[in-house]
Amino acid sequence: MTHPLRNAVSAALALAILMIPAVTLAAEPNEMLADPALEARAEALSKELRCVVCQNQSIDASSAPLARDMRLLVRERIAAGDTDVQAKAYLVERYGNFVLLKPPLQADTLLLWFGPLLILIVAGGALLMAARTGAPDDTDDLAPDMEDL
Repeated sequence: MTHPLRNAVSAALALAILMIPAVTLAAEPNEMLADPALEARAEALSKELRCVVCQNQSIDASSAPLARDMRLLVRERIAAGDTDVQAKAYLVERYGNFVLLKPPLQADTLLLWFGPLLILIVAGGALLMAARTGAPDDTDDLAPDMEDL
């Protein structure tokens, strides 16, 4: 005979395990390189490249078909003997600086780097102006006999 507390603990543990999200990378076994050192380079590089479909994920974490193609392209370039810099440069040439999760600070990427700060400054200025003007006094428009209500 089993103890009710033991059943409850077992059920709670099983539920907790089921609720833990499985952390998996999008790279499938058939994509991976046979050489572990080259595969490690490919994985590290894939974590630095943006999925141009998802836009908020690396190609390593994305399951989009284009991200898969980009992962395969990275692995092809590495297997062909490219350095990490060369493989990354090839993808930047093909997709632009947007493919980099950390784009370089250049004239064409200034908005990416300073856009959020600019939005904060504009929003802060708008809030400051709204606070200075204050709320309008609505009692000016009331008839004299309505002011006491």
